[in-house]
Formats: sequence, structure tokens, C-alpha cells
Amino acid sequence: MVSKITSEIQVSVQPEYDIRNSFPSENRFVFKYNISIENLGNTPIQILKRKWLIYDLGFGFTEVIGDGVIGLKPEIKFGEKFNYFSNVQVRSGVGHMSGFYLVKDLLTDATFEIEIPRFSLMSEVLSN
Repeated sequence: MVSKITSEIQVSVQPEYDIRNSFPSENRFVFKYNISIENLGNTPIQILKRKWLIYDLGFGFTEVIGDGVIGLKPEIKFGEKFNYFSNVQVRSGVGHMSGFYLVKDLLTDATFEIEIPRFSLMSEVLSN
């Protein structure tokens, strides 16, 4: 697991190779990742947007931008956590991801970015 605190918001990521949904012979390697966003600050926040930078060895970078997370724009009060999981597919079986969330302070309406720490994607098939 990797974690990063930005502006009193902690983002933790636990990636996992999804062997059941991967097909190495077809260059389809699927990874699940669990995300925890914890508000360590004094003010409630809302996740507005996400921006991912996905690196696939041999195929380069892909940028993914969208509203909220998993179709939601969650509000997270002081001391609360929001957890979700998602997945990504890479063709080489090796890569990494990182990114940012655009967050709104619900008391001031100010927006700011919080970092999603870089995490590795390494298929079990290739790590042996």
C-alpha cells in the first residue's frame, strides 16, 4: 500500500493483479486498486474531478480525466474516509499509475488538488 498526504487529505492505494480477468496471451493484464481518501483536516471537502496518468511499459502514457470517482462526487467530513475500488487494464503487464483529485472546500468553496500517490502495476505472470 502507498499513501500520500496533501493539504490534510490522505490518499492510500492498494493495487492487486486480477488474475481471473486477465488474459496474458491476448496482452490484457487487469489490475484492481482500492482507494481510501481520509479527511485529516478541519473542513468538509467534496471530490469534484479526477485525473489519472497511466503508464504501460512499451506503450507509453495515457491520461484519463473525469468527474468525481466511480460516478459519485463524495463529500468527506473531518475524520471520515471514503473508500472505493476500480480497475485498469495494461497491455504489457507492467506499469504504474498516479494522479490528482480536484477537491472543493465546502466551507469556502475554494478548490485545490490532492495527489494520488504513484503505485506500481506488475502482473504475477511476469514477476516469476
